[in-house]
Amino acid sequence: MISLKAPWRIGVDVGGTFTDMVVAGADGALHVFKVPSVPSDPAKGVMNAVAKAAADLGLSEADFLGRCSFFAHGSTVATNTLLERKGARVGMLTTEGFRDSLEIRRGIRPNPWDHRTPYPEVLVPRYLRRPVAGRLDTHGRELEPLDLGQVRDIGARFRAEGVEAVAICLMNAFANPAHEIAAAEVLAESWGGGWIARSSAVAPIIGEYERGSTTVVSAYVAPRVVGYLQELEAALAAAGLRHKLFMLQSNGGAVSVGQIAERPVNLILSGPAAGVGSMRHLAEVSGHDDLLSMEIGGTSCDVMLMSGGRIAITDELAVADYDLVIPSVDIHTVGAGGGTIAGVDGAGMLFAGPKGAGADPGPACYGLGGSEPTVTDANLVLGRLKPGAYAGGSVILDLEKARAAVQSRVAGPLGLTIEEGAAGIIRLVEQNLLHAVERISIQRGQNPRRFRLVACGGAGPMHGAPVGRKLGCASVYVPRQAGAFCALGMLHSDVRQDFMDVHFQDLDTLSEQPLEERYRVLEARARHLLADEGFAEEAMRTERELDLRYDGQQWDLRIPVASEDGATEIRAAFEREYEQRFGHLVAGGRILITALRVVGKGLLPPLAEARMPRAQGSAAPVERRPVFIDERHGILETAVYRGGDLLPGHDLPGPLLIEEATTTIFAGPGDRVTVDAAGNYLITFEDREASA
Repeated sequence: MISLKAPWRIGVDVGGTFTDMVVAGADGALHVFKVPSVPSDPAKGVMNAVAKAAADLGLSEADFLGRCSFFAHGSTVATNTLLERKGARVGMLTTEGFRDSLEIRRGIRPNPWDHRTPYPEVLVPRYLRRPVAGRLDTHGRELEPLDLGQVRDIGARFRAEGVEAVAICLMNAFANPAHEIAAAEVLAESWGGGWIARSSAVAPIIGEYERGSTTVVSAYVAPRVVGYLQELEAALAAAGLRHKLFMLQSNGGAVSVGQIAERPVNLILSGPAAGVGSMRHLAEVSGHDDLLSMEIGGTSCDVMLMSGGRIAITDELAVADYDLVIPSVDIHTVGAGGGTIAGVDGAGMLFAGPKGAGADPGPACYGLGGSEPTVTDANLVLGRLKPGAYAGGSVILDLEKARAAVQSRVAGPLGLTIEEGAAGIIRLVEQNLLHAVERISIQRGQNPRRFRLVACGGAGPMHGAPVGRKLGCASVYVPRQAGAFCALGMLHSDVRQDFMDVHFQDLDTLSEQPLEERYRVLEARARHLLADEGFAEEAMRTERELDLRYDGQQWDLRIPVASEDGATEIRAAFEREYEQRFGHLVAGGRILITALRVVGKGLLPPLAEARMPRAQGSAAPVERRPVFIDERHGILETAVYRGGDLLPGHDLPGPLLIEEATTTIFAGPGDRVTVDAAGNYLITFEDREASA
């Protein structure tokens, strides 16, 4: 039975295949619990993880939750609601003349050569997009009063049509929310529903289409997402949790269920964004703050970049081709995970992804009814995984079922041996992973050679060394709890609120028109909400940012600023970022301020660090088995180590496998694996230059 010192923190990440729980004791000890996800009822997966953790600790659920000081949760419920088109029936209130903005969009196609692929179906049909008289100008001054009689009639129509949620997006509401607030009050009476999303509260930005699209999605997911969270919070409270349930937002920070109810769209990247907390923690314990994370789970790979300790935040997000403008961690996602399905298409070409096997039925080797080969099946065939209990015993890997799937769907159709077919799957997937990391690094003006690649997620450490070698990365870093990377990050994620104020001004007039007063208003709002979350003044921190662009351009760059920065310092910071991103700059060009931003953070006390004892001797493998390395080396006898036997100071030559509780680490010939003081694994390449 494992032991834990109270009080502890709990982080739970609901993935497509597994639900991960990490519990951190007051002494810094970490324990990971993994159970299969329940896609039809994600809350059941959370409660199953609670039950497993309590049982393994020898506690009742009430004792386990009662001694918890912070419970954070990341979930894909918002994302899946949008992807699966299972949201609410939404009605939309717009200003006269703007009824069709949602459907017209921007007229910009991601692929300018593709004129045929249709956009996804609009979430609000035209007959439920209702215009209303009333108009504000760009400064928020009333040009025409809002017709509240029309609003009342529209509410009655929404009630008759069975509308479940309403999105209000009125012209120039970002400058003055008065019309939207009045409309919401009337609708609440005449329509009578409980889910009203105002664009001035959800996304107070310039851009009628983007603001409307974001608000509609927030209304669309609200009943399912907020309802799920409220039910889960109630279930946890009934089971013994004495504190609020916190959710991870797309911006990488946490927020209570009560505060997210107004803007559930901010949970679209809830799970993956928790990696921000893990990245910051790893930067602290490793002393290296240039990191590229490659988090591979059961269905996808999420890639994130940290440069100089800073992780980029973007406002441009598209999910299922629906445009959203919310503060989000800059993450690139591809369909490449342990459950990614491979096969041969009609032209006789091997493919891998984006479709995945999910938790049910899962890979063929799970023996739960799946018959299509996946990346997990290929790794099992190649000897990189071993048959038997996997993921803490939650599933059993069946080698014969994996071989049969690879033979029938890949090797047979291509005229290859089973091993050659499995190797082809791995080679193709690793090429896709390479392109994903290049997308977030090279295409952002960053050279991968100066970064450490953090291989994480249940499947990431299996592919970290090959992908890092091809990228030319300095090294690969594997956290000991890699298989629960996002759940671990939740324990290191501060509570966060983002605020913005649209403001146009020439940067060179900053001394004549200072922004201090406007910043202080935003900072006061941030402190008020953080106080509601239970944070004392000394545990709050605010950060200032500016949105800047060259005069005549449409898109902005977000630049951190300090209160003492003047126009000269801000211009220099903007030009550095611009040149790195785009490779050029307009020397002496006119720069415009387009928005002020404040990030408010409620700082959690740092977790204690549990230091592992130093190794006193060399480590011995628990077995050696034949493992396929790559096309050059073929199959080699490979040492297999138990992660629990490895301590700081151990230094091991590849090829090798390290079997940890939540993942398996693979390193090839010419690689070296050392265990650092924090107990994590560092993979270096003896022939890095040749491999790059």
